[in-house]
Amino acid sequence: MKIEGSILTPDGWRAGEIHLGATIEAIEGAPTDAPRAPHILPGFVDLHNHGGGGADMMEGEQALRRAVRTHARHGTTALAATSVTAPDAQTEAFLDAVAAVMQRPEPQGARVLGAHLEGPFINPGKLGAQPPHARDPDIAQIEAWAARARVIIMTFAPEIDADGALMDALDRLGIKAQMGHSLCDHACARAGFARGAGATHLFNAMSGISHRGNGLAGAALAHADWAEIIPDLIHVEAGAILAARRAIPNLYGVTDATAGAGMPDGTYHLGGQTVTRAQGAMRLPDGTLAGSALVMDRALRNLVSIGLPLAEASRRLSTLPADWIGAADCGRLRPGARADLAIFDGELALIRTVIGGAEIG
Repeated sequence: MKIEGSILTPDGWRAGEIHLGATIEAIEGAPTDAPRAPHILPGFVDLHNHGGGGADMMEGEQALRRAVRTHARHGTTALAATSVTAPDAQTEAFLDAVAAVMQRPEPQGARVLGAHLEGPFINPGKLGAQPPHARDPDIAQIEAWAARARVIIMTFAPEIDADGALMDALDRLGIKAQMGHSLCDHACARAGFARGAGATHLFNAMSGISHRGNGLAGAALAHADWAEIIPDLIHVEAGAILAARRAIPNLYGVTDATAGAGMPDGTYHLGGQTVTRAQGAMRLPDGTLAGSALVMDRALRNLVSIGLPLAEASRRLSTLPADWIGAADCGRLRPGARADLAIFDGELALIRTVIGGAEIG
């Protein structure tokens, strides 16, 4: 396959042609400082995704398959299937579904890179929209889960890991540690960042930022190298996104999508809870934000709308998340990388998604 346009490479824009098999075979053309449509970008890499297309990933393999098909139609070419805090049997069923889809990938869907376990080792006083199944760390349990399916990220509250045993286990298992759903103080968060942890949905469901009594959010701005943020302009306002962008070198975007992503307004599920999509947001009956309705092509347009150059917005939705988990084969357009592309017109409307050299219908 050959596609012509303005190609965003790790070295900048090139006007020319990209040649594809299952991987990128060649990129031809001259460098340009004035890219013109079509814009050929790396496919999006979403490291926090609970569902879409009406499907909640906690509901099993077929729901996960439906969700990855939905997100592929919005430019996402790889993602981390994300759990909610749940009883062990439900987490195990979720991991079995992740393993099944990784073993037999969905032909028209985003590639599943592994699981992001959001909980259950979080602070019960900062659940956000998480179901009430938070508990203390269990090292044997996380080892058993990691043996069941590939776990690439775990969100936990550092204040309930006082001796650091959970972080030690995550390091040993090759799982990226992210702090979130936490009421930790600045010192506790700073210690986690010093050990290489990231932050989950920055500013949301965490102790905040203040000129006194600073918590996880403030520590992230001062000390984090890596953090995810939800650029739906509902979870975090534009000014806060720009402040985080200035402070955190490797700030990257995630959707935190739930079943309502890619769907009309209505009632859906999140880990057994009823959530409602209205006015672009997903909420519990009490009004609490419950994940999002965001899809990645909208995230791209949102970041550009608040002032990020297109190349930077793309990098924060593709290259940086891939780098965080060490996935050097995706999130960038260079010879030898996977042929995962998202192609946009001059208004930044998605034209085509290509995954592994195959066009998504």
